[in-house]
Amino acid sequence: MAIINEIKCARCDRKYSGVRSRCPYCGARRIGRGKYSEDSDNAKGKMLIGLLIMSVFTVGAVILLFSTPAPADAGTPEEAPSLSNPDDMNEPNLPMETPTPTPTPEPIPDILTEVRSIAITYDNKVTPGFSLYPGEKLGIGLLIEPPLVVEENNMEITWESSNEDRFTVTPMMHNGNYYRATVEGIATEQGSATLKVTVGDPDNGGMSHSITIGYWRGPR
Repeated sequence: MAIINEIKCARCDRKYSGVRSRCPYCGARRIGRGKYSEDSDNAKGKMLIGLLIMSVFTVGAVILLFSTPAPADAGTPEEAPSLSNPDDMNEPNLPMETPTPTPTPEPIPDILTEVRSIAITYDNKVTPGFSLYPGEKLGIGLLIEPPLVVEENNMEITWESSNEDRFTVTPMMHNGNYYRATVEGIATEQGSATLKVTVGDPDNGGMSHSITIGYWRGPR
C-alpha cells in the first residue's frame, strides 16, 4: 500500500497524488476527499507518518555519521623525518675549512756511531804535512766524517807530538771539544817528527790520523 494515496479527478477521471489540491491535468479544484479515493480518511495520517519516518531515518543517518570512529590511518599524519640535523638548524652557516695538508716529515739522517774519516787541515785545506822554522807557530784543525759523530758518541779528541824536542802541539777548545790545535817549531837541526790526532777509541768506533812535520836548522 502506498503511503500517500491517489485520488481521481472529478472532471477528467485521472488519478493524481492526494497531497495536491488541484488536478495537474485539467486544473479542477479538488472537491472533498476526491472521487474514488482509497482510504482517504487516513491520507493525512499516512502523510504525517511518512514524514516522521523520513525524519527518523535522517536523524539516524546523521548520528551514525558523526558517531562512527575514524580509521586508524586517518589520524594526524606523522611528520616525515627531516633530512637535516636539528642541531645543524641552530648553528650559523660557517664557511668550510680547507684541511691543512700534513707536511711530509723530513727523513732523520743516520748518525753513525763510528768515525769514517779524519783529515788535518791548515788554512782550511786538507794537508798531508808541512815544515816549521824554530819558534814558528801554525794553527791547524780537523775535518771529521760524519760531522756529528763526536757529539753523539761523546768522543774525546787528543793531539800528540812524536818528539816534543822537534815541535810541540797545544790543543785548542772549539765547539766544546779540541777540534783545533797550535803547533810550534822547537828544533834547530834539520829533520822531522810525526803529528798524531786521535778521535775516540780506535778499537771502538774511533780513529787516529798522522802527518809529518819537518823542521829546519837556524832561522828563516
